[in-house]
Amino acid sequence: MNNPFEILNDRLSNIENLLLDMKHSPKEANIASNADVWFDLMELCDYLPDKPKKPTVYTWVKLKTIPFHKGKKKLRFLKSEIDQWLKHGKSEFHISVATDQFLSNLKNKRNG
Repeated sequence: MNNPFEILNDRLSNIENLLLDMKHSPKEANIASNADVWFDLMELCDYLPDKPKKPTVYTWVKLKTIPFHKGKKKLRFLKSEIDQWLKHGKSEFHISVATDQFLSNLKNKRNG
């Protein structure tokens, strides 16, 4: 029969090695794996720090103050875009959307 302390020691050594590997792995790899994470509406509400209710997020979408994607009649939110939105603040995103809309309208007037 194996000594249980040896088994525990082996397992702890394996865990330690895994942690060291994670520590020394490039952070870009971890960031890239998180970049393609998609949230549905409920997941987004749970993820956001202030835990907004669904009607609040629907209002943000209607006003285009939050980055979103719509496919098959469902709202989806890309984690990397949400993180950037949180980091830079809602106002900067709103200004960017307003600028894009203005430029698009200006281009349509010139072409139309």
